[in-house]
Amino acid sequence: MTSVVVAARAAWSAVVPAGGTLTLTDLHGNQAVDFLVYDAHDTAVRYSAPDTIHAQGGIFLTTGSVLMSNEHTPLMTVVADDVGRHDTVGGACSKESNTLRYGHHTWSQHACVDNFLAEGARHGLGKRDLVSNINWYMNVPVEKDGTLGIVDGISAPGLSLTLRAERDVLVLVSNCPQINNPCNGFTPTAVEMTIEAPADTAEAAAPTTGLPVGTPEPPSQGSPA
Repeated sequence: MTSVVVAARAAWSAVVPAGGTLTLTDLHGNQAVDFLVYDAHDTAVRYSAPDTIHAQGGIFLTTGSVLMSNEHTPLMTVVADDVGRHDTVGGACSKESNTLRYGHHTWSQHACVDNFLAEGARHGLGKRDLVSNINWYMNVPVEKDGTLGIVDGISAPGLSLTLRAERDVLVLVSNCPQINNPCNGFTPTAVEMTIEAPADTAEAAAPTTGLPVGTPEPPSQGSPA
């Protein structure tokens, strides 16, 4: 078993072997964790929000939800969940969306798309490989008229969820740096990632990278943090 604390605003990635588990722990509560998953051997096969929503007949994820690929095959399954509802439609924050929603003065703020691009580059992934992501712990209610919002989270310190890998998968995580809406309680905090090997394997694949503790300032060009 390997555990890594991912600092506030940082990115992280790892390969989780087939049959192994990944547990995400919200250490301080109310922290959104943006998440993408790919087949570790063929990254053209990756998480698909439409296939996942279609397969389970709903937009929220919880215990029993299967993360489906763009080939409509399973990538990971939620096997335990302390929170009960996670978002599939809110997307990842970016410089562009921050500017549109909150004003041009937010352009310089670090965002989840920056994290995904920097971390994905370590695995040969680029902007065209980014797809609609999952937001673990983020509370995005949808009203009867179809409107949605990003509101205070329903998580709490120490709550967690566990995913089982249905094949060898590459996971990318952005520990969301957003400070302009309540998805992180306006104060991003650290989360913990724990990989446990499948029963017939001596040990799980260690995290491939983990960005060091950073500051809220945007990274300089070429920096992964």
